[in-house]
Amino acid sequence: MQFPFLTPSRQTRIVTDVFTGYDHRPRVADGAFYQTENLSSRQYPLLCTRPRRGIVKTLVKPGGLLGKDSLCRVEDGTLYVNHLATPVTGLSAGEKQLVSMGAYVLIFPDKRYYNSEDPTDFGFMEAELTLSGEIRYCLCDSEGEELENPTVGETEPESPANAALWLDTAGSGRVLRQYSQVQRCWVELESVYTKLVFPSLGQLPALFRRFDGVEISGAHEEELNGEKILYAVGGGESEQDFIVLVGLIEQSFSAEGSVRLRRRLPEMDFVCEAQNRLWGCRYGNDGEKNVNEIYASALGDFKNFRQYLGLSTDSWTASVGSDGQWTGAVNFLGRPTFFKENRIHQVIVSSVGAHRLEETVCRGVQRGCDKSLQVVGESLYYKSRGEVCLWQGGFPQSVGTALGETDYDSAVGGSVDGRYYLSMRETESGEWSLFCLDTGRGIWYREDGLHALCFARADGELYAIDAESGALLAMKGSVGTAEERLPWMAETGLLDYQTPDRKYLSRYTLTLRMESGSRLSIWLRYDSEGDWLKSGEIELFGNGTVSLPIRPRRCDHLQMRICGEGEAKICALSRILEIGSAL
Repeated sequence: MQFPFLTPSRQTRIVTDVFTGYDHRPRVADGAFYQTENLSSRQYPLLCTRPRRGIVKTLVKPGGLLGKDSLCRVEDGTLYVNHLATPVTGLSAGEKQLVSMGAYVLIFPDKRYYNSEDPTDFGFMEAELTLSGEIRYCLCDSEGEELENPTVGETEPESPANAALWLDTAGSGRVLRQYSQVQRCWVELESVYTKLVFPSLGQLPALFRRFDGVEISGAHEEELNGEKILYAVGGGESEQDFIVLVGLIEQSFSAEGSVRLRRRLPEMDFVCEAQNRLWGCRYGNDGEKNVNEIYASALGDFKNFRQYLGLSTDSWTASVGSDGQWTGAVNFLGRPTFFKENRIHQVIVSSVGAHRLEETVCRGVQRGCDKSLQVVGESLYYKSRGEVCLWQGGFPQSVGTALGETDYDSAVGGSVDGRYYLSMRETESGEWSLFCLDTGRGIWYREDGLHALCFARADGELYAIDAESGALLAMKGSVGTAEERLPWMAETGLLDYQTPDRKYLSRYTLTLRMESGSRLSIWLRYDSEGDWLKSGEIELFGNGTVSLPIRPRRCDHLQMRICGEGEAKICALSRILEIGSAL
């Protein structure tokens, strides 16, 4: 008797031992996961849980963070440095832009400053003072040394002494000349200074200083009003206050009146520090007119944006031709860089003051995502409209394709140890997610639903403020009270749907290392329909490596969800696949 000969089905063992993170696209590569929770690439190629965060404290009305030598924060209208309150109080409600410039902490939009190395040095960047009473006006030199009254007339004085002054009124103008005995002629003075002496003691030097660019109004001589530079400022407990500015008067005199001095900063949408200057941008109305401009302070002086002395250290302003609101600003490799949604404007800073703008038409920062700008290594990362971008000075490249087609907004970024953290809100559902990009390997992971108000890096730790609870978090867990044991999850894409032939998944084996007391469960969903079914569970009562076998039922394809609690490292996921014919 002859029996039919049956050919056994071919078995293939597939082992996945390199895990490549989050991939939210329809087709997920082997080793990637469609959804993750509280996982990390820190043990790459293994899959491991993220570090437990440290809860430093809970803040009341948090306003912002800044990383310097120590952590700075705004809480309930007060600036704190290294968790100690400073004299900077009474700040307005809402989020702040905090900028570091040397030892100074600059706070916008309040326009306040604080010296983190000298607690007595703090105040307002802007200043305004009105002085009333009898004000004395006299000609002087640039240092404030008073000069004798000049001879006024259309013809030059006879037999003048050396350095005698003559106010030439011939013609339509007035020219102050000084006699030079060496040259035996009258020499025109290019700059003429006037000194204003006020009935006050020490008020002016407390608010203004030499070379401040100010706006003056109320002076008796109209020529002394308007935008001026203070060439000297003086006064004290026993000396009347005075200022020296460019202007010409015929004779010294005193007059009753009120003179107002104002030092103002432009209204700025976004600010940053670069090359010892404070830079900012503005689109819209600045209080007087509509503008589309970029500003720079005087060199080393964040209080002066209207200091024009004809020097390379002067303030600087540039009008911009591109349309649209500004969406962010950052110091990138020493260059102040400003963004719109479809533009990047970079300032090329000149040592002689001839700064210029370079414009790149490309994907810029999405509106409302200015906090996503982060320099990681020598590359800049940010959230554009529709994707996450990497920029190195040319054209931006997309690095967020693994995030899928989901639209996000309100992105806030932070970075530490070569990792880029990005907290974003899903536009359609309003749900928040915290993603982490390992920039060296290009691997994303979704950590959890943290809604971060802001991030700041200080002393090797990345801090974040939870906008929902107000908790100040240490993302690496080096400080603060550690979180409770973490729940985590990894959900695969469709497994083995790529093979069109009939197949039978005879067994899965999950190899992992868990800490004592950890739990793990395996859930499967077959053929993209129905509920998730529990297919395995384990609880470990001692540290060690375990292998958990899973036997799925016959199907065309399946998805696997691995859920755990406690620290774990997944070493490998292997499966035995039997492939039959197309029928």
